[in-house]
Amino acid sequence: MKDSMLIKKVGLVVFGAMVMIVAGNVSKANATASTIVWGPSTDIQAFKTVHLTSDFYVPTGTDAAGMRPPTITNLGLTAGVLPFKNLNAEVGFDHKSGTGLDNDPFYFNTKLGIPENAYGQYFPALAVGIFDVGTNSKTTDFNVAYWKAAKTLSIDKFSLGRFSIGTFSGNKDLLTYNGKASNEGVLLGWERTLSEISDKWWLGIDYQGSKSSYGSTNFGIGYTFAPNTSVIFGYDLYNNKDLVDTYTVQVDVNF
Repeated sequence: MKDSMLIKKVGLVVFGAMVMIVAGNVSKANATASTIVWGPSTDIQAFKTVHLTSDFYVPTGTDAAGMRPPTITNLGLTAGVLPFKNLNAEVGFDHKSGTGLDNDPFYFNTKLGIPENAYGQYFPALAVGIFDVGTNSKTTDFNVAYWKAAKTLSIDKFSLGRFSIGTFSGNKDLLTYNGKASNEGVLLGWERTLSEISDKWWLGIDYQGSKSSYGSTNFGIGYTFAPNTSVIFGYDLYNNKDLVDTYTVQVDVNF
């Protein structure tokens, strides 16, 4: 049964990619989902780019029962699938462990978007997508759908960074707080390359609403070792104070 469900989910993601490609061709007659620190970003992997990410979420303390939760690991693969300049798409999957749902560790994601300045200097980046599409309808089918817009702002030649805003909605049966649905909310973000120091350094902050396990404020600092390799060190403060905050280490490699 699980294998059958997994095949169906893979089929849905592949089908979604095909639909995006068809839609791209029509309009042309005109990345793990890429994130800031935790929440989704408007960034999308370039066509034929394969993005490998490895994330570790390390609890900072103990829970209400005095127990230290396990470290969560996430290994993800995302690929860019559209060859167009002003319309991009990515599809991918994640393997998560340590969540307490390890019997069904695979989750799928896809995103479609338009890059910043695609239709003029005031045009924001736009993205719609879905992530954490699980393989078990009762436990892991979180189905977090979202939209987001982002724009880089500056004063004269001084960059204020890129600001983003959006909303999300997930499975109301699984995203809960105290037995009630807490499955939707706002998405906010800010990020900036520290070019005054080096273009290799980056700062980011993002926020995801709700008091489900997704709701949090996240801080990150990143360093690019090579054009295709970077690391982000982060800290995650959960909106639900019954959850233990975590340190985050994320390593990204593009092929």
